[in-house]
Amino acid sequence: MKTIKVKLTFTEPLLGTWPANPNVAREYIASKGPDASTIEDEVAALGADAAADRAMTVFPRNEAGQPILYDYQLKGFFKDSCGMLGRIGGKDEKGKKRAVNESGKLSAYKKIIDGLIFVGPRQIPLTLSGEMTECQRPLRAQTAQGERVSLANSEEIPAGSTCEFEITCMDDAHEKAVMEWLDYGKLRGLGQWRNSGKGRFTYEILG
Repeated sequence: MKTIKVKLTFTEPLLGTWPANPNVAREYIASKGPDASTIEDEVAALGADAAADRAMTVFPRNEAGQPILYDYQLKGFFKDSCGMLGRIGGKDEKGKKRAVNESGKLSAYKKIIDGLIFVGPRQIPLTLSGEMTECQRPLRAQTAQGERVSLANSEEIPAGSTCEFEITCMDDAHEKAVMEWLDYGKLRGLGQWRNSGKGRFTYEILG
């Protein structure tokens, strides 16, 4: 078993992902979370009494009022990274996936990340490099009634902000894949609007 202590430094602003309306958050957590006992704790962490706009996404807060990431957000990033990086190399002449990196070597990678790779602590405090602001951008969608445009609004943490956490690999062989996913953070980050480059980061290993 291998435990890696990591520090992320965000090179681009990071956007919050939680609905400011706690009822929206409750419904979302209930639909996605297998453990219903965590719903009230996670909704309470939003601290969104003054924010009722359904289009607004925010950062949960810990008891000290500090914005946080949850452990499963990092695991979600790992799954996204592994899925994308595993596509590199295509398929061989027999139609089998050609593994050219560590991600491509992992079969049933979502089960591996769920059951053999863990992130802690559950609440990961974010250390801000400056004032938190808001990011507004238009969202366009094609519907049966034609194109619709709405305005999305998110809390935004500035570039240069950091967070620290630990990654535990139950199988030492998965450490190289984890490093590969962290490297991918330079290109694709965390949080809302990742496709625009938001939430990109660099990392250092602390131990």
